[in-house]
Amino acid sequence: MQALCAELGQTWHREIPLSAAMGIEIVRCSATELSVEAPLAPNINVHGTAFAGSLYAVAALTGWGMTWLALKAREIDASIVLAEGHIRYIKAVRGSIHCVCRFDAAAQVRPLERLTDSGRSVLVLEAVVTTDGEEAIRFEGKYAVRRR
Repeated sequence: MQALCAELGQTWHREIPLSAAMGIEIVRCSATELSVEAPLAPNINVHGTAFAGSLYAVAALTGWGMTWLALKAREIDASIVLAEGHIRYIKAVRGSIHCVCRFDAAAQVRPLERLTDSGRSVLVLEAVVTTDGEEAIRFEGKYAVRRR
């Protein structure tokens, strides 16, 4: 799994250059959970807190990355795009951006079956950014997936 985590980080930096500029790094990953961190400095706004666009981007990338990891773990080669995203800003982030996304395999049975049957599907994942141990944002992304 560590090789997949390293490959994900390389894929982000190669194919989504914004991820490198934001300083996003993988902290922990498995087939069911992805945890990332991005420093405040390149993501700061005029108020000294994390820029809302950076929070959105980190959450969207974390969901995309979790989708990528889950598919790779199942040996599914697919193209992934964020088709729709909704974010709720709850609390300002005054330090590093910590984001976690979990892949609930039981909730994804039908979407994965559709992917197998038709070659296309939509996976819905949530990503959460915390600050000082409290939820700061909640993001829901709909990731359109198409087998290659």
